[in-house]
Amino acid sequence: MAIRITDDCINCEACEAECPNTAIYAPEENWKFSDGTTMSDDKEREAVSDDFFYIATDKCTECRGFNDEPACAAVCPVDCCILDEDNEETEDELMAKKEKLHA
Repeated sequence: MAIRITDDCINCEACEAECPNTAIYAPEENWKFSDGTTMSDDKEREAVSDDFFYIATDKCTECRGFNDEPACAAVCPVDCCILDEDNEETEDELMAKKEKLHA
């Protein structure tokens, strides 16, 4: 599963710097695959949230290959970084995504 940020987010920014995939974005900020990865895809995608920080699901690997646990969840002071049950992925899928992002 990917991680998602709930609307309990207080926009403290603690999670943003911790993400090894640069998958966490500020409210209203568009995202790109090329942000913080080796991918050359510079196409801007629409922001997922206008009100609180969000995670670009297509870039989230739950920190597999980097950390033992999702870094965003580890530093979140209000525990609003949770598993996204709408985006389940296997360990192999998460590792393949990591390799694609950081070839």
